[in-house]
Amino acid sequence: MKIALLLENFVDEVEFIYPLYRFKEEAFNVDIIGPSREEFKSKNGLIIKSKYSIEEIEEENYDCVFIPGGYAPDRLRRNHKIVSFVEQTYNNNKIVCAICHGPWLLISAKIVKDKQVTGHSAIKDDLINAGAIYTGNQVEIDKNLVTGKDIDALPLMLKSAIELIYKRSNKIDIHSSTTLVKE
Repeated sequence: MKIALLLENFVDEVEFIYPLYRFKEEAFNVDIIGPSREEFKSKNGLIIKSKYSIEEIEEENYDCVFIPGGYAPDRLRRNHKIVSFVEQTYNNNKIVCAICHGPWLLISAKIVKDKQVTGHSAIKDDLINAGAIYTGNQVEIDKNLVTGKDIDALPLMLKSAIELIYKRSNKIDIHSSTTLVKE
């Protein structure tokens, strides 16, 4: 499985690092993708380098895209190629995950209308105004869209996303801590 983990300045480093290593624990290939191939600074000053720029990748090579929170999503959604990448990933029935302020990017990709989503309470009105059904739950799954409310949602969100990735790929992972049944 191949995961696109998006990166921009002011990313919440916990919401970036936790999924990075949780996906790696599953032996997924994780590509760190930014608007450009450079170093970015998290909210607390951690320097993280993107492996690829959005210009260097193809959507069809990824099974899932993960959008961490912080203020990075507000910066990411200003890049039309990143917005298009998220929209195409979703429209190609692949998994799109966003936590905390990450759904800002989902709004710009126009993929939240009539979908049950959650996110940080600070963006609740933005989600509702974009036509989403905001639940306020810790984790929400609506078909191939997985959203998490905040940092506390990370364990359940990643467990749910990984189960969905395996279910969609019709593979059972004997090493995973998640329990899956092949359909």
